[in-house]
Amino acid sequence: MNVNHLNNAGCGLMATPVLTAVLDHLNLEAAIGGYEAAAARAEEVRGFYAQIAALINARPENIAFSGSATHAYATALSSIPFEPGEVILTTRNDFVSNQIAFLSLRKRMGVRVVHAPDLPEGGVDLDAMAALIREHRPRLVSATHIPTNSGLVQPVAEIGDLCRDADALYLVDACQSVGQYPVDVQRIGADMLTATCRKFLRGPRGSGFLYVSDRVLAEGYEPLFVDMHGARWTAPDRYEPAPTAARFEEWEFRYATLLGCAAAARYAQQVGLAAIAERTPALAARLRSGLAGLPGVRVLDRGAELGALVTFAIAGWRPEPFKAAMDARGINSALSHREFAQFDFTEKDVDWCLRLSPHYYNTEEEIDEAIAAVADLAA
Repeated sequence: MNVNHLNNAGCGLMATPVLTAVLDHLNLEAAIGGYEAAAARAEEVRGFYAQIAALINARPENIAFSGSATHAYATALSSIPFEPGEVILTTRNDFVSNQIAFLSLRKRMGVRVVHAPDLPEGGVDLDAMAALIREHRPRLVSATHIPTNSGLVQPVAEIGDLCRDADALYLVDACQSVGQYPVDVQRIGADMLTATCRKFLRGPRGSGFLYVSDRVLAEGYEPLFVDMHGARWTAPDRYEPAPTAARFEEWEFRYATLLGCAAAARYAQQVGLAAIAERTPALAARLRSGLAGLPGVRVLDRGAELGALVTFAIAGWRPEPFKAAMDARGINSALSHREFAQFDFTEKDVDWCLRLSPHYYNTEEEIDEAIAAVADLAA
Protein backbone atom coordinates (compact mmCIF):
# COMPACT_ATOMS: atom_id res chain seq x y z
CA MET A 1 0.00 0.00 0.00
CA ASN A 2 1.41 3.36 -1.04
CA VAL A 3 0.78 6.27 1.33
CA ASN A 4 2.20 9.71 1.88
CA HIS A 5 3.03 9.27 5.55
CA LEU A 6 2.89 12.68 7.22
CA ASN A 7 1.91 11.42 10.66
CA ASN A 8 5.35 10.80 12.11
CA ALA A 9 4.42 12.72 15.27
CA GLY A 10 1.93 9.89 15.78
CA CYS A 11 3.99 6.92 14.61
CA GLY A 12 7.00 6.84 12.34
CA LEU A 13 7.35 4.09 9.78
CA MET A 14 9.45 1.27 11.21
CA ALA A 15 12.73 0.69 9.42
CA THR A 16 13.48 -2.83 8.20
CA PRO A 17 16.04 -3.58 10.96
CA VAL A 18 13.43 -2.64 13.56
CA LEU A 19 10.78 -4.92 12.11
CA THR A 20 13.32 -7.72 11.73
CA ALA A 21 14.40 -7.45 15.38
CA VAL A 22 10.82 -7.67 16.61
CA LEU A 23 9.80 -10.56 14.37
CA ASP A 24 12.98 -12.53 14.99
CA HIS A 25 12.41 -12.44 18.73
CA LEU A 26 8.74 -13.35 18.44
CA ASN A 27 9.71 -16.30 16.26
CA LEU A 28 12.29 -17.34 18.84
CA GLU A 29 9.68 -17.14 21.62
CA ALA A 30 7.36 -19.31 19.55
CA ALA A 31 10.14 -21.85 18.97
CA ILE A 32 11.72 -22.19 22.42
CA GLY A 33 9.52 -20.27 24.93
CA GLY A 34 9.35 -16.71 26.20
CA TYR A 35 11.61 -17.04 29.25
CA GLU A 36 14.13 -19.05 27.31
CA ALA A 37 14.16 -16.56 24.43
CA ALA A 38 14.82 -13.69 26.84
CA ALA A 39 17.69 -15.62 28.38
CA ALA A 40 19.13 -16.44 24.95
CA ARG A 41 19.01 -12.77 23.96
CA ALA A 42 20.26 -11.39 27.28
CA GLU A 43 23.19 -9.59 25.67
CA GLU A 44 20.97 -7.95 23.06
CA VAL A 45 18.52 -6.95 25.80
CA ARG A 46 21.35 -5.21 27.65
CA GLY A 47 22.18 -3.53 24.37
CA PHE A 48 18.90 -1.59 24.56
CA TYR A 49 20.20 0.40 27.51
CA ALA A 50 23.50 1.09 25.79
CA GLN A 51 21.78 2.23 22.58
CA ILE A 52 19.33 4.57 24.32
CA ALA A 53 22.08 5.92 26.55
CA ALA A 54 24.24 6.70 23.52
CA LEU A 55 21.26 8.38 21.86
CA ILE A 56 20.75 10.89 24.69
CA ASN A 57 24.29 11.12 26.17
CA ALA A 58 23.66 9.12 29.33
CA ARG A 59 24.89 5.92 30.98
CA PRO A 60 23.00 2.63 30.57
CA GLU A 61 22.47 2.50 34.34
CA ASN A 62 20.33 5.64 34.08
CA ILE A 63 17.85 4.20 31.54
CA ALA A 64 14.60 2.35 32.28
CA PHE A 65 12.43 0.69 29.65
CA SER A 66 8.70 1.37 29.75
CA GLY A 67 5.61 0.24 27.90
CA SER A 68 4.85 3.86 26.97
CA ALA A 69 6.11 7.37 27.55
CA THR A 70 2.97 8.16 29.53
CA HIS A 71 3.66 5.22 31.84
CA ALA A 72 7.27 6.36 32.21
CA TYR A 73 6.12 9.89 33.01
CA ALA A 74 3.56 8.70 35.58
CA THR A 75 6.17 6.44 37.17
CA ALA A 76 8.57 9.36 37.42
CA LEU A 77 5.89 11.58 38.99
CA SER A 78 4.98 8.85 41.48
CA SER A 79 8.54 8.85 42.79
CA ILE A 80 8.26 12.43 44.06
CA PRO A 81 6.96 12.65 47.65
CA PHE A 82 4.79 15.72 47.15
CA GLU A 83 3.46 17.56 50.20
CA PRO A 84 0.26 19.65 50.23
CA GLY A 85 0.92 23.17 48.99
CA GLU A 86 4.07 22.33 47.05
CA VAL A 87 4.26 23.74 43.53
CA ILE A 88 4.59 22.07 40.15
CA LEU A 89 5.79 24.74 37.74
CA THR A 90 5.12 24.02 34.08
CA THR A 91 4.34 25.77 30.82
CA ARG A 92 1.19 26.48 28.84
CA ASN A 93 2.31 24.03 26.14
CA ASP A 94 2.82 20.87 28.14
CA PHE A 95 1.52 17.55 26.82
CA VAL A 96 -2.17 16.95 27.60
CA SER A 97 -1.62 13.75 29.60
CA ASN A 98 0.99 15.51 31.73
CA GLN A 99 -1.42 18.34 32.48
CA ILE A 100 -4.10 15.83 33.49
CA ALA A 101 -1.58 14.10 35.77
CA PHE A 102 -0.77 17.43 37.45
CA LEU A 103 -4.45 18.10 38.03
CA SER A 104 -4.85 14.63 39.49
CA LEU A 105 -1.98 15.32 41.89
CA ARG A 106 -3.64 18.60 42.82
CA LYS A 107 -6.90 16.78 43.59
CA ARG A 108 -5.31 13.90 45.50
CA MET A 109 -2.29 15.50 47.18
CA GLY A 110 -3.04 19.21 47.35
CA VAL A 111 -0.16 20.41 45.19
CA ARG A 112 -0.44 23.70 43.34
CA VAL A 113 0.03 23.86 39.56
CA VAL A 114 1.54 27.08 38.21
CA HIS A 115 1.92 27.82 34.49
CA ALA A 116 4.64 30.14 33.24
CA PRO A 117 3.35 32.59 30.61
CA ASP A 118 4.30 32.55 26.94
CA LEU A 119 6.10 35.22 24.96
CA PRO A 120 3.93 37.14 22.46
CA GLU A 121 5.71 35.36 19.60
CA GLY A 122 5.19 31.93 21.22
CA GLY A 123 7.19 29.74 23.55
CA VAL A 124 7.69 30.04 27.28
CA ASP A 125 8.89 33.35 28.74
CA LEU A 126 12.16 32.38 30.42
CA ASP A 127 12.39 35.58 32.47
CA ALA A 128 8.90 34.98 33.82
CA MET A 129 9.77 31.35 34.56
CA ALA A 130 12.89 32.43 36.45
CA ALA A 131 10.79 34.84 38.53
CA LEU A 132 8.24 32.10 39.27
CA ILE A 133 11.01 29.73 40.36
CA ARG A 134 12.31 32.36 42.78
CA GLU A 135 8.80 33.13 44.04
CA HIS A 136 7.44 29.59 44.49
CA ARG A 137 10.55 27.42 44.95
CA PRO A 138 8.74 24.60 43.09
CA ARG A 139 9.02 20.98 44.10
CA LEU A 140 9.10 20.14 40.40
CA VAL A 141 9.63 22.02 37.14
CA SER A 142 8.27 20.26 34.07
CA ALA A 143 8.48 21.10 30.37
CA THR A 144 7.56 19.39 27.12
CA HIS A 145 10.33 19.81 24.55
CA ILE A 146 7.91 19.81 21.59
CA PRO A 147 4.18 19.74 22.37
CA THR A 148 1.91 17.42 20.40
CA ASN A 149 -0.35 20.28 19.29
CA SER A 150 2.15 22.51 17.44
CA GLY A 151 5.61 22.75 15.98
CA LEU A 152 6.95 24.81 18.89
CA VAL A 153 10.38 23.79 20.18
CA GLN A 154 10.70 24.88 23.80
CA PRO A 155 14.08 26.05 25.22
CA VAL A 156 14.44 23.07 27.54
CA ALA A 157 18.20 23.52 28.07
CA GLU A 158 17.70 27.13 29.16
CA ILE A 159 14.93 26.00 31.53
CA GLY A 160 17.40 23.42 32.84
CA ASP A 161 19.89 26.19 33.58
CA LEU A 162 17.25 27.95 35.68
CA CYS A 163 16.53 24.72 37.54
CA ARG A 164 20.21 24.08 38.25
CA ASP A 165 20.64 27.59 39.64
CA ALA A 166 17.66 27.02 41.97
CA ASP A 167 18.40 23.34 42.73
CA ALA A 168 14.91 22.48 41.46
CA LEU A 169 13.93 18.99 40.29
CA TYR A 170 13.43 19.02 36.51
CA LEU A 171 11.32 16.61 34.41
CA VAL A 172 11.30 16.80 30.59
CA ASP A 173 8.91 15.20 28.11
CA ALA A 174 10.95 14.54 24.96
CA CYS A 175 8.43 12.40 23.08
CA GLN A 176 8.45 14.48 19.90
CA SER A 177 12.14 15.40 19.92
CA VAL A 178 13.91 12.07 20.40
CA GLY A 179 14.66 10.84 16.89
CA GLN A 180 13.98 14.27 15.39
CA TYR A 181 16.78 16.22 17.10
CA PRO A 182 19.96 15.41 18.99
CA VAL A 183 18.83 15.21 22.63
CA ASP A 184 21.55 15.62 25.27
CA VAL A 185 20.30 15.09 28.82
CA GLN A 186 23.51 16.54 30.23
CA ARG A 187 23.08 19.80 28.32
CA ILE A 188 19.36 19.90 29.09
CA GLY A 189 20.09 19.32 32.76
CA ALA A 190 17.10 17.03 33.22
CA ASP A 191 16.79 15.06 36.41
CA MET A 192 14.26 12.87 34.61
CA LEU A 193 13.36 12.66 30.93
CA THR A 194 10.75 10.53 29.19
CA ALA A 195 10.22 9.62 25.55
CA THR A 196 8.39 7.20 23.33
CA CYS A 197 10.06 5.06 20.69
CA ARG A 198 7.20 4.95 18.17
CA LYS A 199 7.35 8.50 16.80
CA PHE A 200 10.41 10.07 15.19
CA LEU A 201 12.65 7.30 16.52
CA ARG A 202 10.69 4.87 14.27
CA GLY A 203 10.41 2.14 16.88
CA PRO A 204 7.47 -0.19 17.58
CA ARG A 205 4.33 0.90 19.42
CA GLY A 206 3.95 0.11 23.10
CA SER A 207 7.43 1.28 24.03
CA GLY A 208 9.15 4.16 25.74
CA PHE A 209 11.89 4.92 28.21
CA LEU A 210 12.73 6.97 31.27
CA TYR A 211 16.08 8.58 32.00
CA VAL A 212 16.86 9.31 35.65
CA SER A 213 19.95 11.19 36.75
CA ASP A 214 22.55 10.06 39.28
CA ARG A 215 21.11 12.67 41.62
CA VAL A 216 17.66 11.04 41.46
CA LEU A 217 19.14 7.63 42.22
CA ALA A 218 21.43 8.89 45.00
CA GLU A 219 18.62 10.77 46.73
CA GLY A 220 16.49 7.65 46.86
CA TYR A 221 13.65 8.52 44.49
CA GLU A 222 11.65 5.42 43.65
CA PRO A 223 8.19 4.83 42.12
CA LEU A 224 5.19 4.51 44.38
CA PHE A 225 4.78 0.85 43.46
CA VAL A 226 7.98 -1.20 43.06
CA ASP A 227 7.94 -4.84 42.10
CA MET A 228 10.45 -7.67 42.41
CA HIS A 229 12.38 -6.42 39.39
CA GLY A 230 12.82 -2.92 40.81
CA ALA A 231 13.59 -4.04 44.36
CA ARG A 232 14.78 -6.95 46.50
CA TRP A 233 12.63 -8.20 49.39
CA THR A 234 15.41 -8.40 51.96
CA ALA A 235 13.38 -9.18 55.12
CA PRO A 236 9.71 -9.65 56.00
CA ASP A 237 9.38 -5.93 56.68
CA ARG A 238 12.04 -4.46 54.35
CA TYR A 239 12.99 -4.13 50.71
CA GLU A 240 15.90 -2.49 48.89
CA PRO A 241 15.33 -0.66 45.61
CA ALA A 242 17.65 -1.47 42.75
CA PRO A 243 20.67 0.86 42.68
CA THR A 244 20.07 1.72 39.01
CA ALA A 245 17.15 2.99 36.96
CA ALA A 246 15.87 -0.61 37.00
CA ARG A 247 13.92 0.43 40.12
CA PHE A 248 11.59 2.25 37.71
CA GLU A 249 10.96 -0.88 35.65
CA GLU A 250 8.67 -3.87 36.12
CA TRP A 251 9.45 -7.56 35.94
CA GLU A 252 7.32 -8.26 32.85
CA PHE A 253 8.88 -6.90 29.65
CA ARG A 254 7.87 -6.70 26.02
CA TYR A 255 11.18 -8.20 25.00
CA ALA A 256 10.49 -8.19 21.26
CA THR A 257 9.46 -4.55 21.47
CA LEU A 258 12.51 -3.63 23.54
CA LEU A 259 14.80 -5.22 20.95
CA GLY A 260 12.98 -3.30 18.23
CA CYS A 261 13.62 -0.08 20.15
CA ALA A 262 17.32 -0.89 20.40
CA ALA A 263 17.40 -1.39 16.64
CA ALA A 264 15.56 1.90 16.10
CA ALA A 265 18.04 3.83 18.27
CA ARG A 266 20.95 2.21 16.44
CA TYR A 267 19.39 3.00 13.07
CA ALA A 268 18.79 6.66 13.96
CA GLN A 269 22.42 7.07 14.95
CA GLN A 270 23.55 5.44 11.71
CA VAL A 271 21.41 7.86 9.69
CA GLY A 272 22.79 10.68 11.84
CA LEU A 273 20.80 12.88 14.23
CA ALA A 274 22.49 16.03 12.95
CA ALA A 275 21.41 15.25 9.39
CA ILE A 276 17.88 14.37 10.53
CA ALA A 277 17.65 17.59 12.55
CA GLU A 278 18.56 19.56 9.43
CA ARG A 279 16.29 17.84 6.93
CA THR A 280 13.15 17.23 8.95
CA PRO A 281 12.46 20.84 10.03
CA ALA A 282 13.35 21.97 6.51
CA LEU A 283 10.59 19.78 5.06
CA ALA A 284 8.21 21.19 7.67
CA ALA A 285 9.19 24.74 6.74
CA ARG A 286 8.44 23.99 3.08
CA LEU A 287 5.06 22.64 4.13
CA ARG A 288 4.24 25.65 6.31
CA SER A 289 5.24 28.06 3.59
CA GLY A 290 3.03 26.34 1.05
CA LEU A 291 0.04 26.13 3.37
CA ALA A 292 0.38 29.73 4.52
CA GLY A 293 -0.37 31.00 1.02
CA LEU A 294 -3.66 29.14 0.66
CA PRO A 295 -7.01 30.98 1.02
CA GLY A 296 -8.99 29.82 4.03
CA VAL A 297 -5.96 28.13 5.65
CA ARG A 298 -4.33 29.45 8.84
CA VAL A 299 -1.01 27.98 9.94
CA LEU A 300 -0.97 27.89 13.74
CA ASP A 301 2.64 27.20 14.71
CA ARG A 302 4.37 29.95 16.69
CA GLY A 303 7.76 30.24 18.35
CA ALA A 304 11.39 31.17 17.78
CA GLU A 305 12.20 27.60 16.69
CA LEU A 306 9.80 25.27 14.93
CA GLY A 307 10.14 21.53 14.44
CA ALA A 308 8.48 19.04 12.13
CA LEU A 309 4.94 19.30 13.49
CA VAL A 310 2.85 21.52 11.20
CA THR A 311 -0.61 22.51 12.40
CA PHE A 312 -3.25 24.47 10.56
CA ALA A 313 -6.92 25.39 10.65
CA ILE A 314 -9.10 25.37 7.56
CA ALA A 315 -12.33 27.28 7.04
CA GLY A 316 -15.57 25.53 6.11
CA TRP A 317 -14.72 22.03 7.29
CA ARG A 318 -15.45 19.85 10.30
CA PRO A 319 -12.51 17.85 11.66
CA GLU A 320 -13.43 14.23 10.87
CA PRO A 321 -14.65 14.85 7.30
CA PHE A 322 -11.52 16.87 6.55
CA LYS A 323 -9.18 14.16 7.81
CA ALA A 324 -11.20 11.56 5.91
CA ALA A 325 -10.75 13.61 2.74
CA MET A 326 -6.98 13.66 3.31
CA ASP A 327 -7.04 9.91 4.00
CA ALA A 328 -8.88 9.35 0.72
CA ARG A 329 -5.95 11.03 -1.05
CA GLY A 330 -3.50 8.66 0.62
CA ILE A 331 -2.08 11.34 2.96
CA ASN A 332 -1.67 10.31 6.58
CA SER A 333 -2.36 13.04 9.14
CA ALA A 334 -3.70 13.56 12.66
CA LEU A 335 -6.31 15.74 14.32
CA SER A 336 -5.71 17.86 17.40
CA HIS A 337 -8.64 19.17 19.42
CA ARG A 338 -8.99 21.93 21.98
CA GLU A 339 -9.04 19.38 24.80
CA PHE A 340 -5.47 18.45 23.83
CA ALA A 341 -4.25 22.04 24.27
CA GLN A 342 -6.63 24.11 26.38
CA PHE A 343 -4.31 27.10 26.74
CA ASP A 344 -2.78 27.09 23.28
CA PHE A 345 -5.95 26.53 21.26
CA THR A 346 -7.93 29.01 23.35
CA GLU A 347 -5.33 31.68 22.62
CA LYS A 348 -5.33 30.76 18.93
CA ASP A 349 -9.16 30.66 18.92
CA VAL A 350 -9.45 27.25 17.29
CA ASP A 351 -11.39 24.17 18.33
CA TRP A 352 -9.37 21.78 16.17
CA CYS A 353 -6.58 21.62 13.67
CA LEU A 354 -4.96 19.14 11.32
CA ARG A 355 -1.38 18.11 12.07
CA LEU A 356 1.06 17.05 9.37
CA SER A 357 4.48 15.84 10.51
CA PRO A 358 7.12 14.93 7.92
CA HIS A 359 10.27 12.95 8.63
CA TYR A 360 13.60 12.73 6.85
CA TYR A 361 12.42 9.93 4.55
CA ASN A 362 9.60 12.05 3.13
CA THR A 363 10.30 13.73 -0.18
CA GLU A 364 9.77 17.28 -1.38
CA GLU A 365 7.27 15.87 -3.85
CA GLU A 366 5.23 14.39 -1.01
CA ILE A 367 5.22 17.77 0.75
CA ASP A 368 4.01 19.48 -2.42
CA GLU A 369 1.37 16.77 -2.90
CA ALA A 370 0.01 17.51 0.59
CA ILE A 371 -0.07 21.26 -0.10
CA ALA A 372 -1.95 20.63 -3.34
CA ALA A 373 -4.46 18.38 -1.58
CA VAL A 374 -5.18 21.02 1.08
CA ALA A 375 -5.50 23.67 -1.63
CA ASP A 376 -8.03 21.52 -3.47
CA LEU A 377 -10.04 20.90 -0.31
CA ALA A 378 -9.88 24.54 0.76
CA ALA A 379 -11.32 25.56 -2.61
